[in-house]
Amino acid sequence: MNADERRFEVLRAIVADYVANQEPVGSKVIVDRHNLGVSSATVRNDMAALEEDGYIAQPHTSAGRIPTDKGYRLFVDQLSDVKPLSAAERRAIQGFLEGAIDLDDVLKRSVRLLAQLTRQVAVVQYPMLTSSTVRHVEVVQLTPARLMLVVITDTGRVDQRMVDLGDVLGDEAVANLRTMLNGALSGQRLTEAAVRVAELPEEVSAELRDTTTRVCTVLIESLVEHPDDRLLLGGTANLTRNVADFPGSLREVLEALEEQVVVLKLLAAGRDQDAITVRIGEENEPAEMRNASVVTIGYGTRDTMLGGMGVVGPTRMDYPGAIAAVRAVANYVGQILTGK
Repeated sequence: MNADERRFEVLRAIVADYVANQEPVGSKVIVDRHNLGVSSATVRNDMAALEEDGYIAQPHTSAGRIPTDKGYRLFVDQLSDVKPLSAAERRAIQGFLEGAIDLDDVLKRSVRLLAQLTRQVAVVQYPMLTSSTVRHVEVVQLTPARLMLVVITDTGRVDQRMVDLGDVLGDEAVANLRTMLNGALSGQRLTEAAVRVAELPEEVSAELRDTTTRVCTVLIESLVEHPDDRLLLGGTANLTRNVADFPGSLREVLEALEEQVVVLKLLAAGRDQDAITVRIGEENEPAEMRNASVVTIGYGTRDTMLGGMGVVGPTRMDYPGAIAAVRAVANYVGQILTGK
């Protein structure tokens, strides 16, 4: 192994030990634990070179070193193969997720799983409505003058809305309304469906126009994006176990995670379904997240990306483990929601 390869092995050893123990790593520990086949003097020289290049740093006067953001980045970029989850782990994930009863349950289970598997904060984005299509519109008559509209999408999303009609509607009129809405909207993407709904009041008879306008006005609310309910977070308490990883900034990170817009930006930055995106420390655009790392991926099918998911934690993160877990959960969620 040449000098560059050996230095990377030294960096890899420092990352592994620091992630595991949260203690600066010295040359003697590396020689004793990692069997690199070189002396402590050689390891010290390699550590000096890595420090000069900005890959590791000395936090205080101890002999140990810790990885920098630049060091973590090199480590992640050199992960040629991430240790896959075991067959038993994959079966457990699949079984847990397949036990879900609806979309909400799938995503809640996904967040819980990711938080448990990685011991980080897990984030899952609801399927984006722009990529969903209307599967069915149900019209339920609650009283002669009040309806409940239920919009069901192909991703399993169910949205219920109440409509006060201001007039009494007979059974036949309700059935006709149901037939008209499904004829116009079934199979349409939600963005197209919203446009189609706006046209419907002009296509009905004069006596039904007022009722149809009320129904369509409420229905449009179900067909447009709802940025306020598009995210699920889990495992936030995991951050508080690692207070030392966020010197003076844990509160900022927690507050940033409460801001939907901040988290959506983090997910949007890594919405590739084929590749994991890892943003480390200073690479994160929000200033509050500069002491954190974010591992994200998109989920869905090759043709249709439904949303993003990932984990947020300190830069001192088990990157191989986090990457494997995020990739596996995203894969199963995509399969379940698309029925493939």
